[in-house]
Amino acid sequence: MSDVSNPSSRLLTAMAAAALQLVSVSTAFAQTAAPSAAPVAAAASAPLVPYYAPDPELLAAFGGKEGIAKLASVFVDKMRADPRIGHYFEKTKLPLLKTQLADHLCQVLAGPCVYDGDSMKASHADMKIDKADSFRQVEVLQASMDELSIPFSTQNKLLARLAPMYRDIITR
Repeated sequence: MSDVSNPSSRLLTAMAAAALQLVSVSTAFAQTAAPSAAPVAAAASAPLVPYYAPDPELLAAFGGKEGIAKLASVFVDKMRADPRIGHYFEKTKLPLLKTQLADHLCQVLAGPCVYDGDSMKASHADMKIDKADSFRQVEVLQASMDELSIPFSTQNKLLARLAPMYRDIITR
């Protein structure tokens, strides 16, 4: 585990936790046969994904919508294969998860997509996700971005946007 007295380690830890939320919401959505008929009450007052000002350079650094879809696909495949967190995806419809995750990432990056899955809180309520699993997911996300040659500074911009979502996904 990283040294929490180091400011860089604390930032990485916060960002790590947020990344698990990203996938877990899509996982929960992909495990259902159909989207829930009734929206979550909290969703009416807050967006499912935070809004960011358009940043064409950031979006382009991820390869646009197509690059984000590739990242989502690589990331989901790596998570499913991971011995520590793969169990979260055993009953998941992986193609749907990849689509939902791509939409979520695209919207987080202020791209031309709209994420329409469940809220983070609702989709993670019964998943029993702990901090260690969250941190592992971030490591897998970083490995996925490395595999796709996404620059480190660009990776950090995505992780910083995901970090605030952390508090909605840790349930144990």
